[in-house]
Amino acid sequence: MSEWAPRRFWTRTAAEPVAGGWQVTLDGKPIRTPGKLPLVLPTEALARAIAEEWDAQTDRIDPGAMPLTRAANSAIEKVAPQFAAVADMLAEYGGTDLLSYRADHPEVLATRQAAEWDPLIDWAAVALKAPLRITEGVIPVPQDPATLARLRDRLDRLTPWQLTALHDLVTLPGSLILGLAVLEGRIDAATAHRLARLDEDYQAEQWGRDDEAEAAAAARLDAMRVAERLLALLVPAV
Repeated sequence: MSEWAPRRFWTRTAAEPVAGGWQVTLDGKPIRTPGKLPLVLPTEALARAIAEEWDAQTDRIDPGAMPLTRAANSAIEKVAPQFAAVADMLAEYGGTDLLSYRADHPEVLATRQAAEWDPLIDWAAVALKAPLRITEGVIPVPQDPATLARLRDRLDRLTPWQLTALHDLVTLPGSLILGLAVLEGRIDAATAHRLARLDEDYQAEQWGRDDEAEAAAAARLDAMRVAERLLALLVPAV
């Protein structure tokens, strides 16, 4: 027996201005979040992109094909009312940031990490005023509390929508610095994903690639690209 899926029930999809932003309507009726909250979007670009997701649905609705809609629901229902808790969780990645932990062997991997990661460590020290300490191996290295405070302060200056996008850009690669670098336009999501996988790629070069691991990595990259697109759609038109 096939799984039940809701069927398309509307003919016309539109993005329309509303008090406080933009909304998506289906045959003139505004979309709401799963919790029945108004789905008010901050920019016309995001509203039109979400409208396109709904308009692309055929006879059966596939929520998996609407990542921006899911992100908008999360921003409204989860991130906005729990902003401080989400920011605290993401800030914790700065204390154990992937870029701070380097391989002590083999030398070729350690050299590759230094070449690829040091420029972002240097960028964070200058642009974010957040110098991170570097260590070899997995023994935790304590970070300067002042550095961690500056990173947390940077998160406080985001909107709930930006914090929603940043969530996947931090948690999926395991690095607050990589996520902030995408947010600030220093690198793109594909580069952040590649930099987070230096060790995995090195191991694959030595022992061969695993199909299941590669599929999981591809899914993470897709999610990071959606987050990157969300950030771009949050920029108001000029």
